[in-house]
Amino acid sequence: MSGHRAYTPSLRDRLTKAVMTAAGYLPGPLLRPVAGAPRRVDGQVLDPHFQAGLRVISLMSEGEYQDLTLERARSVVERSAYTVSGRKIDLAVVTDIVLPLGGADPDRADLPARLYSPVDGDEALPVLVYFHGGGWVLGSIDSHDATCRYIADTGRLKVISVDYRMAPEFLFPTAAEDALAAFRYVRDHAAELGVDPQRIAVGGDSAGGNLAAVVCQQTRDAGEKTPDFQLLFVPATNMSARTRSYELFGDGYFLTRGNMDWYERTYIRSDDDRLDPRASPLLATDFSGLPPAHVATGGFDPLRDEGEAYARRMADAGVKVSLRRHPTLVHPFVNAVGATPLAKAALSEAVGAMRMALAY
Repeated sequence: MSGHRAYTPSLRDRLTKAVMTAAGYLPGPLLRPVAGAPRRVDGQVLDPHFQAGLRVISLMSEGEYQDLTLERARSVVERSAYTVSGRKIDLAVVTDIVLPLGGADPDRADLPARLYSPVDGDEALPVLVYFHGGGWVLGSIDSHDATCRYIADTGRLKVISVDYRMAPEFLFPTAAEDALAAFRYVRDHAAELGVDPQRIAVGGDSAGGNLAAVVCQQTRDAGEKTPDFQLLFVPATNMSARTRSYELFGDGYFLTRGNMDWYERTYIRSDDDRLDPRASPLLATDFSGLPPAHVATGGFDPLRDEGEAYARRMADAGVKVSLRRHPTLVHPFVNAVGATPLAKAALSEAVGAMRMALAY
């Protein structure tokens, strides 16, 4: 089974969330006393909401994830996500389910998941199969609960958030194989899940965006029905090289180069894995025939350049792609729907692109 554990916020966490949520409704200029002088890098100006948030996070920091115990690092991620999640969005259905993928294969496992639906009934809505971020090591369906609620509510579609198995308990390519198996299950059991079999999208942020991209490549290569759309937020696409955005934003903008180095070391088995397209989808030799995509990157993100490179490779191969850089935002802005209106706007824009592609 996965490493998912329920998170219970402390009183301090609840107070921090209340402050962050209230700050999210304030105009940017009013946050300057907390945020400090505007940060300008590579022709971009950091959003004052995120700049203020980074200062709060630094004051509460227990150290870099790679310097903590695994259990503590996972708890810190859950706490950080909770504090910027904003007011809870009520949906008609939010229920924990199990994807029965185990069977007789010892390498397979039943996977917990969470189903979100804006309607209570049998209406077959489009669905987004979502894979959370966290470097294949951290994160959970809880840490991304607010994101999935927002997408389901704004997009009027169902979301199935998958609790795939993570490292170091399960090394590469387990997460990629779980993601592929989860998509196949939803595709092949659309009727019983109450989803439209012709409108099944995959998506995710960071490591989850990596997994969504891999699912699209793997299903195409197998000659089977691929997802109908891919929604890639700040995706990690290349473990074999570092880009200029790592030099510009590798420290001080939430996700650090040190974090990424640790995530990758923890996830992969050897340097040979870095060259495998299931770990580095940007290294695939063929980008044709992939589903339409929306790729959203953050201007102040070490993964910015590799995410945009992936979008360009698909577009050059004839795939319909919308690429959007949000120049004022940090990694992973999709979790911060309660901290800044720009995060909500970025999510809404992405959902709009998905609705247009799925034509509903």
